[in-house]
Amino acid sequence: MKTRLPKLLALCSVLTTANLLAQSSVWKVSSGNHDVYIGGTCHILRPSDFPLPDEFAQAYEQADRLVFEIDPSQLQSPAFSQQLMAASRFENGKTLKDVLSNEAYRALEKQAAASGLPMAILDPIKPGMAVTMLMMTELMKIGVTQEGVDLYYAKQAHQDQKPIDSLETVDFQIDLLTSLGEGMESELVLYSLKDLEQIESVFDQLITAWQQGDLESIQTLFVDDMAHYPAIYDAMLKDRNQRWIPQIESMLEDDETEYVLVGLAHIAGPDGILQLLESAGYQIEQVQ
Repeated sequence: MKTRLPKLLALCSVLTTANLLAQSSVWKVSSGNHDVYIGGTCHILRPSDFPLPDEFAQAYEQADRLVFEIDPSQLQSPAFSQQLMAASRFENGKTLKDVLSNEAYRALEKQAAASGLPMAILDPIKPGMAVTMLMMTELMKIGVTQEGVDLYYAKQAHQDQKPIDSLETVDFQIDLLTSLGEGMESELVLYSLKDLEQIESVFDQLITAWQQGDLESIQTLFVDDMAHYPAIYDAMLKDRNQRWIPQIESMLEDDETEYVLVGLAHIAGPDGILQLLESAGYQIEQVQ
């Protein structure tokens, strides 16, 4: 049965004795004698967020193969950056002002000024990439680097010659980012900019929930708020989670032990992969 971090344990986590019961965002999914480890990841971290929780290393040592949303090393290539930027630009002279409401465009202008990004750079770019650029600029100000859990273990797997697979393709992820919010561009911008003013506090809460494997807090921080925007929620989380389940079920039928590392938001909530797998009858245990 899937377990959640008790509130009492969270309150007592400052005590040395709580280390004996430590747990993080790693779960073991079992079907008979076949296991798959599921790790909820932060794609980007601060240097102070290392070393990673021990549970991630425990799962890595047990794994024969690692499976990511997409191999993070592919995302580091110049070819990916060029393809992404080309797909992110409007065609035929269209700009953000043509697709956003006055309210959304003014909010974007205000945030761009605060972030130090000229609107001349953002105007030709589709909303999904524009808000991503603003978000990354603000995250860099609080010390967040590009290297998160995914890239850390991808590098480790390459070094140890462990095979790597992907749940999705580069083309799919580029299309997801560049087409996100089509038909509701203003809602996407307003939703994405909402928490940027308090991004350091939000990021601190995220890291705490991730380190503790606190599914309730993860759901509150990510899932519940996004659910108010059904089209974004479906495209980013629900639909992708449902497409991944058959792939994970296939892993539970082979003789290898896979370690599936996906973004933290995919783990929690009623449409999260843990709930979907539990509903399908698989045994789920949080790694301690």
